Amino acid sequence: MTAAAPFGPLQFQLVLLRRMADHQPGLAEDARHELSASPAEMREANRRWQAMVRGPGGRGVLRRYRAVLGEPERSVRRTVGDLECDALSWTLPLWPDLRFEVMAGPGGAVWNAWLVRAPGAPGPELRGAADLTPWSCTVDEVARAFAPARPAEGSAPTRWALAFTDPATGAPYVAEFTWGLFQRLLPG
Repeated sequence: MTAAAPFGPLQFQLVLLRRMADHQPGLAEDARHELSASPAEMREANRRWQAMVRGPGGRGVLRRYRAVLGEPERSVRRTVGDLECDALSWTLPLWPDLRFEVMAGPGGAVWNAWLVRAPGAPGPELRGAADLTPWSCTVDEVARAFAPARPAEGSAPTRWALAFTDPATGAPYVAEFTWGLFQRLLPG
């Protein structure tokens, strides 16, 4: 019996793609090909990730990310409201202008994990809803561009939504994100 290959950044990217494929199957398929991974490898990566997440006696959440992605490229201390946390980020080859960021509180409790724009990387110019294209922007970029955007409940733990009014047309919309990356726009 052969041992399973190590679970690393390649498999983690496949996990992110698996959930993104729910809304953007074509983009996820193209990205899977870019990683030279088969559909079976994508399913297996997701199965193994779910086993790590749900398994008894598994690593803590932050330790899991470090075990899979290695040491973070960057770690900075941030204040969110009255609380201090650590923002750790990793580079993922599929998204060179983004970073996978984990926000960890005291004791390593993970508060959030998603894709964010890399420091110094230019983001898209968002003037109206028509500028939102799948995989082009992050939650933070949409929230800033369409302030005061209002958080809305996502349909899964790795999903977020923002309700906003398009300044160009006055129409209400809901932008949906998976792992922090824009996926689709719905009428509000």
